[in-house]
Amino acid sequence: MSGGEIDLVNRDPNGLNAHLGTLHFNDVFGEPDGVHSIDCVWKISAKCFDCWKLLCYNIMTILYGICIAAEWGCEFAIIAFYHIWIISPCMKIIEINCGICQRLYATIINCCCVPCCEAFGQLFHAFKK
Repeated sequence: MSGGEIDLVNRDPNGLNAHLGTLHFNDVFGEPDGVHSIDCVWKISAKCFDCWKLLCYNIMTILYGICIAAEWGCEFAIIAFYHIWIISPCMKIIEINCGICQRLYATIINCCCVPCCEAFGQLFHAFKK
């Protein structure tokens, strides 16, 4: 969404970080058969993992999120500035100059190489099976 309302439900519509949304306790920890902790320890560990993951994430976004978003906004503004005011005009200059070089090259080929190739073609045209 550009310039409109922010979607507070679907915050990753392009799936940029979909791999992080599926990170669960069982993706990080696993006890093989024969080596199991006490059931209550395993359950409480899973709850602590989820709680602290969410809590730490929320604290970091509160402390750093706005500043980091501002920095990335500046970065993309700088990129847009360079593309609009420097890179695109430079590409247009290159395109214009290459067009002239292409016409010059075609003229040289047509003046120098084509007559020689046609002459050789006429020479070999006389040979028949």
